[in-house]
Amino acid sequence: MALIVHKYGGTSMGSTERIKNVAKRVAKWHDAGHQIVVVPSAMSGETNRIIGLAKEIMAQPDPRELDMIASTGEQVSVGLLAMALQAIGKKAVSYAGWQVAIKTDSSYTKARIASIDDAKVKADLDAGKIVIITGFQGVDEQGNITTLGRGGSDTSAVAVAAALKAQECLIYTDVDGVYTTDPRVVSDARRLNTVTFEEMLEMASLGSKVLQIRSVEFAGNYRMPTRVLSSLTDPLMPLEEEAKSGTLISFEEDTHMEQATITGIAFNRDEAKITVLGVPDRPGIAYQILGPVADANIEVDMIIQNQSVEGKTDFTFTVPRGEYQKAMEVLEGSVKAHIGATSIVGDSKVSKVSVVGVGMRSHVGIASQMFRTLSEEGINIQMISTSEIKISVLIDEKYMELAVRSLHKAFGLENS
Repeated sequence: MALIVHKYGGTSMGSTERIKNVAKRVAKWHDAGHQIVVVPSAMSGETNRIIGLAKEIMAQPDPRELDMIASTGEQVSVGLLAMALQAIGKKAVSYAGWQVAIKTDSSYTKARIASIDDAKVKADLDAGKIVIITGFQGVDEQGNITTLGRGGSDTSAVAVAAALKAQECLIYTDVDGVYTTDPRVVSDARRLNTVTFEEMLEMASLGSKVLQIRSVEFAGNYRMPTRVLSSLTDPLMPLEEEAKSGTLISFEEDTHMEQATITGIAFNRDEAKITVLGVPDRPGIAYQILGPVADANIEVDMIIQNQSVEGKTDFTFTVPRGEYQKAMEVLEGSVKAHIGATSIVGDSKVSKVSVVGVGMRSHVGIASQMFRTLSEEGINIQMISTSEIKISVLIDEKYMELAVRSLHKAFGLENS
């Protein structure tokens, strides 16, 4: 049979009872003849609790020491799950990331995976064992424990699946798949049976919290079919039914030949807008503004530079809302006077709404339909950005949910 990787999120591992249910589900797949590797997250809330303790001691904890303690939540999870499997008669063994080893760079709290040594895992699988590996963590060349950043267990799971050449990576979470938009905002949002890696990557980057963006990148780069499905269903449901549930993230050529025009509506409340006014319109000015922002490790998203008037222009961009004050301080402190800007203004109460779909490649009029829908609702567009398969707009935060509901209906996503 096949080698399958299971990943379980914090909610799925949130209590000993839920861990026992995970064990039953894993055992069911193993009983069917599959080789199984499991990558669990820490129990729900545990990583936040640990980081909170660190910040009670030190306002800005040392990143290396923070990784040392933040990695312990997953170690508890793998040990408990191994015990739960052993208690029902399964041979199971757990490993921390450094024991496999999952090699990373030394960027503490946001490390990137460099390689995975699969020899030990394959030997255990061949011996009939279920292997459980900590998500979220690895080890650098100096032997220091590293973590991959929040949501990093998804990335760990997909990376392990790619290294082992698994048939599929199953991401078990507290939702039953990927929806056309957030069902908490649009009650008739529809679960998608399939979505392409490109679409999922756009939706993850635009605010969809179902999968961590780096895990989607990894899956796409290594052509690893990945399925999102619920861990809150009956763990003993028929395997044939479970294997086809949820949402399969695959390649465009593997999905239906005729794609729907729009797959989903994504949104992100975590946005802030900054405008640098009266900027000299000369070569290199964009770098002089954004270079110091990048040096401060602040991500920039949407960017607009207005038309030059009498040698002056305005430069607008967005940053994560949590980085807004930091970005303003950087600009006011070292950029404004250096470039001769008139002033710097900002707005931390904006949101981004996007329409996403590979079908946009072969359909015209998507932008006009989107803009008409927003206009009819009296919603002003502040910024626009596009790619081959998405159109994003920045709007006032108070209109975000209205925009999502209106666009979802305008593109017929509730019944497509």
